[in-house]
Amino acid sequence: MSMLELLIIAIGLSMDAFAVAVCKGLSVSAASRSAGHSVRPGQMVIIGGWFGFFQGLMPLAGFLLGARFEKQIAAFDHWIAFVLLGLIGAQMLREGLSGETEKTDSSISPASMFPLAVATSIDALAVGVTFAFLQVEILPAVTLIGVVTFLLSMAGVKAGSIFGIRYKSRAEIAGGGILILMGAKILIEHLFL
Repeated sequence: MSMLELLIIAIGLSMDAFAVAVCKGLSVSAASRSAGHSVRPGQMVIIGGWFGFFQGLMPLAGFLLGARFEKQIAAFDHWIAFVLLGLIGAQMLREGLSGETEKTDSSISPASMFPLAVATSIDALAVGVTFAFLQVEILPAVTLIGVVTFLLSMAGVKAGSIFGIRYKSRAEIAGGGILILMGAKILIEHLFL
């Protein structure tokens, strides 16, 4: 898998975290404004760090799981990658198109951030399984995914503090579409090329 393909997957995976970061930025901004200041860079780094760390950790865990079973399912690994990426992408599309808004509090404490970071990175666990089947070099891949998610989550917090919830749905739709297309590409490459 090329670095460009990994970057595209990293961007797609980070869209859930970006969308939640937008909501977090909105709630942190509202709380900060009532205290007389705007979102601080430290808050952006903390939120981005939580999302980036877990988004990088989960594919590593998925890769280690998938590597254990690679020999048993090598004949149909491309179908697994296609189905997993398709399901994750479809779920993101559904959430983006539903128009539902998630309520997030303004806290950036571990008790508040841990469940959000885990929830937004579960899909990365499944992608990590597909990385094992595709024999992706995992350390550069998880580093790229973590860094991209960190940066986009920080941008999401800032965007949320400025623009509000307007871009959350678009981010989820874009991320879902990207993951579905990458799954289709993997399947087509294995079946026809």
